[in-house]
Amino acid sequence: MIYEKIPSEQLLFFIFYGVTGVTPLIAALYLLFRQGNAIAAGVTSPVRLRRWTASFFAVASLAHVWWLLFYLYSGDLSSMAFMVLGMLDCVLLFATFAGMLLAMLQDRRRHVWPFLVAMIPFMVLWGVYMAWSRLLLGQIAVAYLVLLCLVFTGYMIFASRQYGRWLNDNYADLEKKKVWLIQTASLVCMLLFVIYVLANDMLFIWIIHIIELVLVGLLLWRVETLPNLEAYLQPLSQESEQLETEDKEDWSASGYLDVDYISGLLHQHCVATKLYLQNDLTLLQLAQVIGTNRSYLSQYFSRQSITYNTYINNLRINYFISRYHEILASGHPVVAQLLASESGYRSYSTFSLAFKQRTGMSVTAWMHNTNGD
Repeated sequence: MIYEKIPSEQLLFFIFYGVTGVTPLIAALYLLFRQGNAIAAGVTSPVRLRRWTASFFAVASLAHVWWLLFYLYSGDLSSMAFMVLGMLDCVLLFATFAGMLLAMLQDRRRHVWPFLVAMIPFMVLWGVYMAWSRLLLGQIAVAYLVLLCLVFTGYMIFASRQYGRWLNDNYADLEKKKVWLIQTASLVCMLLFVIYVLANDMLFIWIIHIIELVLVGLLLWRVETLPNLEAYLQPLSQESEQLETEDKEDWSASGYLDVDYISGLLHQHCVATKLYLQNDLTLLQLAQVIGTNRSYLSQYFSRQSITYNTYINNLRINYFISRYHEILASGHPVVAQLLASESGYRSYSTFSLAFKQRTGMSVTAWMHNTNGD
């Protein structure tokens, strides 16, 4: 019987190994075939991100299957099968992992093919190593793969910073839109995976598989809660897109931006009407309301040395402070959470961070000082 090859003390591990193999498969099928969103019903996540994440989960699940079969039927770490499976792991996991992380950045479409092309030297070196079994070739192939992972990590840091600036330039509410935390966790987990490949300590291997389950849960949550931002920044009609292009060309030709004119429009259509209290108000939506285009408005905020996000948050915090004093003067109790919601914030944590950035004090400390006065 095949199970006679498995020591009794390892049976529990293989059961858990099976769980860590089936879980990403279930998650992959869910992302591919479920039409609704179970975790965040009101969010429509990017289709491209769902497909890349499902691909990553599927490859991770398949890797569990072929490595299990390898250890059950062979287990020879010097065999050709081990080398082939190792190369499959590196290429497929890296490709789907890269595609998934790049799909989280929605400021522009970033292609995966350059990183796939960069994998070709590794596959060539590893193929030659399998044919000739020269240790130096294997070491060079591994070193190249590590270097490629470091380059990709560096690129992701750069791209994530670009994405963060894009969010600040276009969105007033960044709740659940930033992705750097989950990307950092994913990169750390992939580093641990590399260590896992080289590790022989059974306790460490257990820990890695537990982390794998946590990573699947985190990625599934991130995919379900990340809204599709591309739709927010698409012009509402062909005419508005054409107008924006023409206006941009006119501004480029003249090199002139009427700051006072834009400021007057903002005061008339955003400040006076309290439009800034609208949740998820985007730069494009505001530009359309005041009768200009995204390029002009973006240039205006740049001239003021602020971002769109900063502009809207300043208005909201000022509104919160004004309303707080009004309610306090009327003798009614103030509930900060309710007033933050009235001020345009869906999340109190987002409001708290914006408030501290604006005033230099926490909400609680500011209210205490104000009440003391």
